[in-house]
Amino acid sequence: MASTTEQNTGTENRQYDLVSVLYHALEGSATIEQYISDARDAGDEEAASLFQEAQTQYRQLADRAKSLLKSRI
Repeated sequence: MASTTEQNTGTENRQYDLVSVLYHALEGSATIEQYISDARDAGDEEAASLFQEAQTQYRQLADRAKSLLKSRI
C-alpha cells in the first residue's frame, strides 16, 4: 500500500526522501554562508571556522544524496 506522500506526489517515498535530504542540505549550506560572513564581520574566526566545517558537511551530504538519487531514477 502506498503512503500518503507517494499517493499525493506520485513519487516513491525513497526518492522523495532523497530529494528532501538534498534540498535541506543545500539550503543549510546556503544559510550557513551568511553565518560565516557574520562571524568574519565580527572578527570571530573561531566561529567562522566552525560554520565552514558545518557547510562542508552539508555539501558532502548533498553530494551523497545526489549520487544515491541518480542511481535510483
